[in-house]
Amino acid sequence: MSFLRIDAVSKSFGANTVVQKFDLSIRKGEFVSLLGPSGCGKTTVLRMVAGFETPSSGAIVIDGQDVTNLPPNRRRIGMVFQAYALFPNMSVFDNVAFGLKIAGMAKAEIGARVTEMLKLIGLGHLADRYPYQMSGGQQQRVALARALAPKPQVLLLDEPLSALDAKIRTSLREEIRQIQQQLGITTIFVTHDQEEALSISDRIVVMNGGRAEQVGTPFEIYNRPATRFVASFIGTLSLLEGEAMGDGQMDVAGQKIAVTDLRGAPGTPVTLALRPEALSLVPSAERANTLQGEIEAVQFLGSVVRMRVRMGANVLLLDAFNSPAAPPPLRGETVSLHFAPGDGQILDQPLAVAAE
Repeated sequence: MSFLRIDAVSKSFGANTVVQKFDLSIRKGEFVSLLGPSGCGKTTVLRMVAGFETPSSGAIVIDGQDVTNLPPNRRRIGMVFQAYALFPNMSVFDNVAFGLKIAGMAKAEIGARVTEMLKLIGLGHLADRYPYQMSGGQQQRVALARALAPKPQVLLLDEPLSALDAKIRTSLREEIRQIQQQLGITTIFVTHDQEEALSISDRIVVMNGGRAEQVGTPFEIYNRPATRFVASFIGTLSLLEGEAMGDGQMDVAGQKIAVTDLRGAPGTPVTLALRPEALSLVPSAERANTLQGEIEAVQFLGSVVRMRVRMGANVLLLDAFNSPAAPPPLRGETVSLHFAPGDGQILDQPLAVAAE
């Protein structure tokens, strides 16, 4: 059952429509990420849920209550911004206590709640410090504790990790997910970072041009993209251009391969999407498809070696685990790539015609 519903919400600024008939239902305790490039409308959706923007049309419902026109202070929303937005003249304790004081909570209750929140984020020993005396990661933890202190119904996170370095981002996103699961709070997380969304979300909404291109689990979004945009935006992808040959066969630069669920009539242009990890230099019974090409470039990425292989107008990327005992092929070398018929996905394919 939906705890938070965004029903056909649109938002326009003058003649510019930034969100178009956006629909989303979120279960209680679910962690949902809005993922997309800059300007896709994800932050505007978040701001409408928070009450900082009013939808031009549509409705927002939280726990059965229509909050579309309610001001932010009446929505029981906790929000963490990209900029930490901490009060520089207040201690960590007072920053976390701020919302509780505004709500008129008793002093003893405030003390107990702030202590609980600082313990939750592991910063109880820094209660008397000021923001300028703390690292960026510590400041963002304080901002999270301040958002959670009033016990909101929904937690909104607007790219809270983008100002941090890579190592801290990784550890902090894991902490955020752990705290969210511990509290069971319904959460919307806005990011343009695919790895962040894939690693911590229950579901992901991939946005483009103010619309939801696809909604699904990280597994579904990565392995079964619904549109060409999702396929190209999520992860690294190779696109093979060819023609359908009938009987589930596809012609790629004069080489024939089998493709699962290929519906195009013979001669129809076909685009097959393949992830680098689906390809192998080693043949096997499962990898029935074989394509030959020439190594164009080899990149050493630590535990993974990425090879770029050219086949006429097509280029395929292949990822192989680094092995000191087996150096990768050299540039200019001809290689055979192997993959299973079900490892690729046909993009922009016409719907199957139902039998009469």
